[in-house]
Amino acid sequence: MNLVLLGINHKSAPVELRERLAIPSSRLADATRTLLHQPGVREGMILSTCNRVELLTCQGPSSADLLRFIHEYFSIASASLQPHLYEYREREAVRHLFRVASSLDSMVVGEPQILGQVKESYSIAREVGAVNSHLEGLLQRTFTVARKVRRETEIGASSVSIASVAADLALRIFGTLEGKQVLLVGAGKMSELAARHLMQHGATSLLVANRTHTRALELAAEFGGEALRFDELAAKADRADIVITSTGSANPIFTREHGQQFLHRRRNRPMFFIDIAVPRDVDADMNQLEGIFIYDIDDLQAVAATNIAERSREAQQAENIIAREVERFHQGLQALDAVPVIRAMQQAAEQMRAEEMARAKLAGLTAEQMQSVEAMTRSMMNKFLHAPVNALKRAAREGDAAAVDAIRQSFDESIKKRGEDGGS
Repeated sequence: MNLVLLGINHKSAPVELRERLAIPSSRLADATRTLLHQPGVREGMILSTCNRVELLTCQGPSSADLLRFIHEYFSIASASLQPHLYEYREREAVRHLFRVASSLDSMVVGEPQILGQVKESYSIAREVGAVNSHLEGLLQRTFTVARKVRRETEIGASSVSIASVAADLALRIFGTLEGKQVLLVGAGKMSELAARHLMQHGATSLLVANRTHTRALELAAEFGGEALRFDELAAKADRADIVITSTGSANPIFTREHGQQFLHRRRNRPMFFIDIAVPRDVDADMNQLEGIFIYDIDDLQAVAATNIAERSREAQQAENIIAREVERFHQGLQALDAVPVIRAMQQAAEQMRAEEMARAKLAGLTAEQMQSVEAMTRSMMNKFLHAPVNALKRAAREGDAAAVDAIRQSFDESIKKRGEDGGS
C-alpha cells in the first residue's frame, strides 16, 4: 500500500489560510472525484473541518502531485502553502489518521465530533467510488481504534468540544451570563452544542438565526428562545451581547459596516463575537472597532490549552493504544504481502503432486485405494510446505522483505530446475 497523507491543520496554518482551503459538505463529493482523477491516485478521501483539510491517498507506482492538486483546485500559490503543509507516508500516515479519529490531534483533546466527521468523509468518498480495498481496510480499522480509545481511556469522560470552549470563553468575558442575550447564527450541531453549554452556564435569553428558518424555529423552541429570519440579522443582531456564529458561508456574514451600525444602535455597549466557522463568518476588520471584540477559532486554542493539560495522562494512555494498533495494522499489511507467494507455492506444489500422480502406474487401484494415495500425497506436500510457509509468515510479520524474496526465489529456482530436468 503506497499510502500518502498531505494536509494542514490548526497547528500548522492560521485560520486565514485554512478558510481558503475549507470545503463545504455540498462540494466534498466533487472535490473527492477531482482528487481521484489525479495521475497516480488510485484511492482517496478528503477530510475538511474547521481545524484541518487533509488528503488521504493510496497511490500507484508513480507518485501523485498532491500539492499541484491543491494549487489548482483552490487557486492558491504553492509557495504560500508549502511552509504550512505536512506529509505522512505509510506507517506514519496510519498513525496520524488513528490520532485524528481518536481526537488526539484536535484543538480540544477528547472532543467527540471528529470521529463523525471522518466517517462522513469516508461515506462520501465511498459513494463516489474513491474508496476500495486498501483504504476500506484502513478506515474500518481507524474507526475500531477510535472506539477502543474511547472505551479504554477517560479521554472523553466529559463532553468537550469547540462549542463548549466557546461557551467557557463567553463566561470568562462576562463573569456571568445571567441577563445576557445570546445569538446563535447557524443552527447546526456545533450551534446546538454551544446553546446547551450556554444555558448550563446561566444564559436565559437565546436568539437563533439559520438560513433554513424551520430549523431555527426548532432549536429556538427547544431552548425556549426566539427565532430570527436570516435576512433580519443586519437589523436585529445588535439585540445580542454575545454572538456565536458557525455557518458554512463562503463569505463573511458580518462586516465592519455592520459593526458600526450595531454599536450605534447599542449606544456603544460592547458586543462580543465568537466565530467558530471556517471560513470565518465575521470580517476581521470588525475587530478594529472600539467596543467590538472578536474571537475566532484560533483564539480558542488558549482556552483549549487547559483542557490539554488536564487530559495529558489519558492522552498518553490513548497514544500507547494507538502505537500498538499501528504496529498490528502494519504487521497485517506485511502478512498480506506474503499471501500471494504462499498461494503460488501451494499451487506449484499441487501441480507437481498431480503430475507425479499422473505418471504413476495406478490404473489397477480401486477407488478406495486411489483416495488413500491422494490423501497420502497431499499430506506429504503439506508437510513439505509447512516449514517454508511458516518462515514466510514469520519474515512478513517481522518486516523482513529480503527474507520473503529469498524464500520465493529459492522456491522458483527449484520449480525451474525441475522443469529443465523434465519433471523427473
